[in-house]
This record gives sequence, C-alpha cells and structure tokens, in this order.
Amino acid sequence: MAQPAHPAVILSKKDEPGFVRAIGLFDGTMIVVGSMIGSGIFIVAADISRVTGSPGGLLLTWIITGLLTISAALAYGELAALFPHAGGQYVYLREAYSPLWGFLYGWTLFLVIQTGTIAAVAVGFARYLGVLFPSISPTTWIIHPISLGSKLAISLSIQQFVGIVMVVLITFLNTLGVRLGKLIQNIFTSAKTLSLLGLILIGVFVGRNHAAIADNFANFWTVRGAVPIEPGANFFQGWFPTLTAASGFFGLVVAFGVSQVGSLFSADAWNNIGFTAAEVKNPKRDVALSMALGTIVVITLYCLANLAYLFALPLAQIQNAPDDRVATAALNAIFGPVGALIMAGAIIISTFGCNNGLILAGSRVAYAMARDGLFFRATGKLNKKGVPGIALIYQCVWIAVLILLRTKRVDAAGAVTYGNLYSNLLDYVVFAALMFYVLTIVSVFVLRKKRPDAERPYKAFGYPVVPALYVIAASVILFVLLFYRTETAGWSLVIVLLGLPVYWLWSRQSAKTKLNA
Repeated sequence: MAQPAHPAVILSKKDEPGFVRAIGLFDGTMIVVGSMIGSGIFIVAADISRVTGSPGGLLLTWIITGLLTISAALAYGELAALFPHAGGQYVYLREAYSPLWGFLYGWTLFLVIQTGTIAAVAVGFARYLGVLFPSISPTTWIIHPISLGSKLAISLSIQQFVGIVMVVLITFLNTLGVRLGKLIQNIFTSAKTLSLLGLILIGVFVGRNHAAIADNFANFWTVRGAVPIEPGANFFQGWFPTLTAASGFFGLVVAFGVSQVGSLFSADAWNNIGFTAAEVKNPKRDVALSMALGTIVVITLYCLANLAYLFALPLAQIQNAPDDRVATAALNAIFGPVGALIMAGAIIISTFGCNNGLILAGSRVAYAMARDGLFFRATGKLNKKGVPGIALIYQCVWIAVLILLRTKRVDAAGAVTYGNLYSNLLDYVVFAALMFYVLTIVSVFVLRKKRPDAERPYKAFGYPVVPALYVIAASVILFVLLFYRTETAGWSLVIVLLGLPVYWLWSRQSAKTKLNA
C-alpha cells in the first residue's frame, strides 16, 4: 500500500488557498528559459576552454551539461506531476526522505543558491549598465568600506546601490501579483532570447573569421593552453596527480568534471518552475513540459553560442579574453569598440529578465517551508494579490545584505582589495546544488517504491536507465570536485550542515506551537 502523504501535502490536495493559477505552458517555459539565461553564457567559455584546452573540449563540455540538464528535467517532470504544489524541489525531498532533507535544501537555497545568484546577477546588471553610464562605478563610494574583521567588510558603492535598487524594484513588482510577474518575464525573456540568437547569427554568418575557423576546427581536439588541475588539498596530492586535459583518460575525466562547474551553473535554475507549481494552470502537465521545453531551448542556444565564439575567435583569444568576457571579445572583433556597447545592452536585458524569474520563484520555497513550520511564520502567508509578499521582502533583504558584504584581502605590500562575498559563497555551493540534484533524481526511485499506487500523470523519460545514468554521471563530477576542488566542496558541505541546528530549533519551535494551539 502507498504510504500516507506528509500532512502538508494532504492539506494542499485542492488548490492552495489564495494562489492565482495564471501561469500557462508558454509562461512556464519563459520562466525556465529566463531564469537559466543570465550572464554566465557570455563569460564562462573562457574558463572552460582553459580547463579543457581544445575547441572540441569546449563544445563537449556544453553537450555533457545539456545531456545532464535535460535528463534531470525529464526526471523532475514525474515529481512535479506527483506533487504540483508550491515549493518544488523542497517538497520532493521532503516527501521522498524526510522534512530534514527538504529543509536542508530550502535552507541552502535561501541562504546562498537562489539569493547569491540573484545578488551576482544584480551586480552584473549594474556592472554592464556602467559600460553605458560610466558613473555607475564599483569605486565611487556612498559608504566607504568598513572593516568587519580581518577578512570581511561592508560597503556601498554606486554599483552596489544600482544592484540593490534593481532587486528592490523587481521584488516590488512581483508583490503586485503573479500576472504582472509573468508578463515582465515573458517580455524580457523573449527579448534576451532574441539577443542571444542575434549573437549566434552574427558570430556564425557575419563575423566569420577564417583564420579562427581554420585554427579551431583543423585542431579540434588538439589540447593547447590547458591549465594544470591540482588536487584540492595537500593530503590528496600523494593520491592524485596534477593533471591537464592532455594527461590521458583520467586527465580528460577530471578536466570535464571541473569544467562542469561553470557550465552547470550557467544552465542552473531550470527547476524554478516547480517552485511556482501552485500558480500553474495545469500543473500536472505544464510544469513537466515547461522544464523539458525550456531546458532544450536554452541548451541548444548555449551550444550554438559557443560554436559562434569558435567561428569568431581563435581558441587562444577565447582562453585569454579580458575579464573572461568572451561574448564582448567576439563582438569587439566584429564591430570594434561599439561591440562592447551592444554586448552590454544585451546583458542588461538578460540579467533583468533572469532576476525577475529567480525572485518570483525563490520566494515560493520560503513560503512552503513556513507552511511546514520550518521558516519565519510570516513568510507562509499570501498577500491580497495571491503571492507570498512577506517571503519576497525577506528574500530581498537578505539579497541586499549579500550585495553589501565584501571580502577583504591584504597583500604583502599592505594594499587592500575587496571582493564580493556572494561570489565566494556561490563557488562553495555548486557542489551542494549538484548533490541535491542527485538526491532528487534518486527520489524518483524512492517514491516509486514508497508510493507505487500514487497517480503519476507523467513518468520519467527512459526510467530507470536515463535517471540512473544521470545519477552516475553527476556522482562522478561530485567526486572529481571533492578531490580537485576540495576547498569549495568542503565549504559547500559546511553551509549545508549549518542547517542542522537551525532545523532542530525551528522544528522544536513548530512542535511547541502546535502543542499550544
């Protein structure tokens, strides 16, 4: 017999009270596409090409990312149809394992994954707006950096201020209802999809560089300029050697595993439509379809964009693009200095649309956690427009804090440089995000066993082979990152584990509240 559902699921069998079911298939697909396409596709090709060391390695990295992402989306479709409720992946993990696992995901999502990404995209928006308006500078201070210890500071530059204003504006607009939120998403996602398509067409047909094409495609798999990949901790150096992509089969496995950090991060957020399932008109069908269609569209565009880079630039120029801005370098090679302005405009549109989707969807996870007594109670309420307005505000405040906080570094000469705390945190949680994806795909198998009689309007494509292949491939990447990016993997686990005492406190408080009710 099927096991009984978690109480929260029983309560939400009918339409969840107050939510407005206004998101159709096209809207859902636009949320997926818009949340996935940020600024990463315009930047990460430089690092990927340095790690893999060949044009073929650059493209194969994106093909691997595409296969992983699409296969994961097809498996998630079963879970989305099984639990068409607000919260998405939080709900899937809660139902497959326990409320603890759902909370650890939701905690990490709110603390870093979603909010850190929004902070990074917001500052990226401000940085590229600064290309058009130079007064938006990272060193023009409203509040000069104030030290918070040897490694942390807080500051407010014009660039940070613009990023915060962007987040506040989008948050406010999304408190006015999901219909407005989806309208903004549709407009900006359509615009940036056309912008990316325009970049592809320009790179392939207008900016064809015959010298670059000859260099890249005549030596498609020839490794050159590949950076050494060292074990991530001293105690691993006796076990694992320093490698490059030219170091044989194991070197290739490590290179492609490490290169997935950038590409998987750029292709992340495809699962965000699951967070908004309570507002989808036909969630048992359209959430799964939105995930599948959105990921296929984005991965196709990403692969074509990297092909366009190879048509416009020799590999060495991709590897050494100034500030890793490969797309800007490509347009600069085609149009000269005006190319940087064109690229800045495209990224401004892209980042605004990306953050709208992330802000809209992320607040629904905090709402679902609060409904289970595992987050601030106020975030579990909907406003008059049928959206979790308080959850949106809490999310906005934490994003602003992440933007304001800076890392501090003092060199041997005593010079102080400032970085972005959210950037470090995002590096750390890539490992955790992939780990939660693996756990969620495994939950397809778990729930088939726990609830064999549950209605499944959609079943995972290629089950059990395709989901199993994802779990195996993603697990290999996790092991590579554990041994060759040990610091980031270790801190990633620390961030997740910090949720354990928080869960204990919240669940205890929730139990007391229910007892006194």
